[in-house]
Amino acid sequence: MAEIVDKAIAEAREWLGTPYHHQASVKGAGTDCLGLLRGIWRHLYGAEPQLVPTYTADWAETGTTDVLIEAAWRHLTPSPTLAPKRGDVLVFRLQSEAIAKHLGVVSRDGDEPYFIHAYSGHGVVESPLSRPWARRIAARFVFPERI
Repeated sequence: MAEIVDKAIAEAREWLGTPYHHQASVKGAGTDCLGLLRGIWRHLYGAEPQLVPTYTADWAETGTTDVLIEAAWRHLTPSPTLAPKRGDVLVFRLQSEAIAKHLGVVSRDGDEPYFIHAYSGHGVVESPLSRPWARRIAARFVFPERI
């Protein structure tokens, strides 16, 4: 498992500085948070596991289905630990009544965890997993050893 974690984090770091572009997934040119995860997946496994439907950039979007979490259940493995660990894929619900609409990958765990994610106005960055971010985690997954 450590090998896949190291590869995922190394690839995520290759995307640092990529500008934000909604629904894109091109390292160095433009991506959003899902595009970053898609790029890591392609690096680890080759082709993406499914076509990505059109989606809005609205973090406050409400609905009855957490499409992002459902897709994560299909393609990733639930994280076996209680605390976020290196390599965990975090799914965030940015408003309590909204569906989950943000993703990131834990790049450092322990007392001062960090995660890599892409968001509007910042592009791909490595941020502290501060309390405000941590309390918005809706689900945690890990990349599978193989697909």
